[in-house]
Amino acid sequence: MGHSSGPQPPEQPQPVWLVAANVVAWRRCGAGGQELRPGTKCFKGGAKVYVADAYWGPGGDRITAVGRERHTGRWIVIDTATRHLHSFRPKRVHTPRVLERLRDARRARGFISADYAADVSATLEQYASRYRAKQAPYAPHPDRCLCHACLTGEAG
Repeated sequence: MGHSSGPQPPEQPQPVWLVAANVVAWRRCGAGGQELRPGTKCFKGGAKVYVADAYWGPGGDRITAVGRERHTGRWIVIDTATRHLHSFRPKRVHTPRVLERLRDARRARGFISADYAADVSATLEQYASRYRAKQAPYAPHPDRCLCHACLTGEAG
């Protein structure tokens, strides 16, 4: 007779280095960038998300992010525009739900080190700023514009 020790608890995923960022509070959209929308379709403005991957080939304009969905609060993995994020920084992530979602999306490895995550953070910050500046570059911002560039003085 073999002894059964019962069901084994699931193995805890190991923490990984990711890049944390925040979703812009407001973004310009529409004809000539004259319309303002809060956050993105999937994330509330100001929400913290974790960057699991960046698409360097087309110039870093898209990233894969993990965050809490704006309506349900459930953790989701989605590709989004880099320009909709700001304040990129390296972060060692221990949150089990984040790590599970990454594993389910086959993105569980994260970045190889804190230094590499810091380098990726700096690069993505530059790309995001550049892509926000290209959004309707010749159209004036609406009166009392709340877009990220105007709120932070990034627009110059």
